Amino acid sequence: MNKRSVQFRIASYNTHKCRGIHGTVSPDRVIRVIEDLEADILCLQEIVDAEGGTGRYDQARQISEAFPKLNVAFGETRPLHGGRYGNMLMTRFPIEETRTHNITKSKREERGVLQCAIQVDKDRRINVFNVHLGTGYIERRRQIEVLLGAEILAQPDLRGPRIVIGDFNEWTRGLTTRLLQESFQSDRPIRNRRSARTYPGLLPILSLDHCYYEAPLEMQSTKIWKTRKAMIASDHLPLIADFRLPGNE
Repeated sequence: MNKRSVQFRIASYNTHKCRGIHGTVSPDRVIRVIEDLEADILCLQEIVDAEGGTGRYDQARQISEAFPKLNVAFGETRPLHGGRYGNMLMTRFPIEETRTHNITKSKREERGVLQCAIQVDKDRRINVFNVHLGTGYIERRRQIEVLLGAEILAQPDLRGPRIVIGDFNEWTRGLTTRLLQESFQSDRPIRNRRSARTYPGLLPILSLDHCYYEAPLEMQSTKIWKTRKAMIASDHLPLIADFRLPGNE
């Protein structure tokens, strides 16, 4: 059976709980940034889902309702503001499966990975891992062991190629980066060092947000979304990557 190639755009965006550079919380401001990304798969970190709270913390509902044609998955990391807080994925493709992995280590802030199996055409799917690692050096060393292990990235029953994307909180080429680059291809060879900076949003000096992937996926392009809207909406800039999944035409 002939299969056509599939092209799609994936984006990663740490919204900082929708708190902008001026300290105000505004889901509407984040929504306007997301609209510009035109992503087929959107991975968000630091989202609050507290429907019983004020409008400032009812972020997951407001964002999902702004894009009614997209399918949504939410991975809770911890309770917050009478609701939950964590990672969120939105996509125009069907979501076949979803799992949330707790990668919290010691007494540091709770961290998690949202795993989604996404059906990109009738017979093929990809596995997207929306990641938010910790800020501590030792913390990340322990988290990367779990991330690469049999419970998450090395699950024996995974079907389809993997994309590992999100906020890795590693601003130098440390153990996390080295181990992931041993197992996956990455966006770093495409982006030069200066253009890869995503944090802080207004004047980025650190490269914290990355995308790792494997064959048969082919990365066509990648860039940091540095617009006036994005620079004030959060303390991170969105990362965009355009992919092609080849067919056999």
